[in-house]
Amino acid sequence: MNRAFAVMTALICLLFASAGFADQPTPWQVDLQAPATPIMQEIKWFNNYTLWFIVPITFLVLILLVVVVMKFRASANPVPSRTSHNTMIEIIWTIGPVLVLFLIAIPSFNLLNAQLTIPSNPDLTVKATGTQWLWSYEYEGGETPLAFDSYILRDEDRAAAGKEDLAAYPRLLAVDNEMVVPVNKTVRLLVTAAPTDVIHAFAMPAFGLKIDAVPGRLNETWFKAEREGMYYGQCSELCGKDHAFMPIAIRVVSEEQYNTWLAAAQSDLAGANRALMAAVDESGDAVRLAATESK
Repeated sequence: MNRAFAVMTALICLLFASAGFADQPTPWQVDLQAPATPIMQEIKWFNNYTLWFIVPITFLVLILLVVVVMKFRASANPVPSRTSHNTMIEIIWTIGPVLVLFLIAIPSFNLLNAQLTIPSNPDLTVKATGTQWLWSYEYEGGETPLAFDSYILRDEDRAAAGKEDLAAYPRLLAVDNEMVVPVNKTVRLLVTAAPTDVIHAFAMPAFGLKIDAVPGRLNETWFKAEREGMYYGQCSELCGKDHAFMPIAIRVVSEEQYNTWLAAAQSDLAGANRALMAAVDESGDAVRLAATESK
């Protein structure tokens, strides 16, 4: 009994461990990343909802194909039927798809409306500009605007940046300067590309976010991260030879940590990032310690 209980506990831990890294791609991942925003929660629900239609329809078509092949092949049915139509079958295959599309369309339109309706009073506005091959961020509002570039983190720069943990800062996804936003705050995101550049796309899977960055055009979207942590995305538009080396990293922190970082970043971005990393690691250790003591 003890051995069986230990095996069950280990399996449960493995399952939860795999979910713990859901804010970034994982090997052999088949499901969507864990939702970190209300929009992504709706997207995940809609994905699971449509499976209730897709799976039965797929099996129905497969069964019909098998029946047709077995029952109406030349050797089993040498004299084909001369029936030209069947009223009941025609009614079913007309009304059936209409009902399915109707049941899918309603939640689909609701989701699109939620994605495209920008909240009237966002807490923060950030402009993201795509350039071959980096992202530039501008924080609007405040006494002193903040702007910085975000490059992919090179392996030789990891030690100097204090980002040697590949689990937290994965290769080809980690950057030197992350976008930092406060948790549970509505962020209005303006996305564009440099005037003489090409089309890029700002995509953050855990946020349910993907929007094109078009030169000369300012696109608008929004998100509200409900969990603190580091989230990774990538440019999702083929933009040139280094398209694969244009990651997006967003660090979601508490409002207090964000305000401290913002004030320091206006004069010393590198120092503000290091201080924020230390504060995040310290708070994370405190949480783990509290969880350990509670056991």
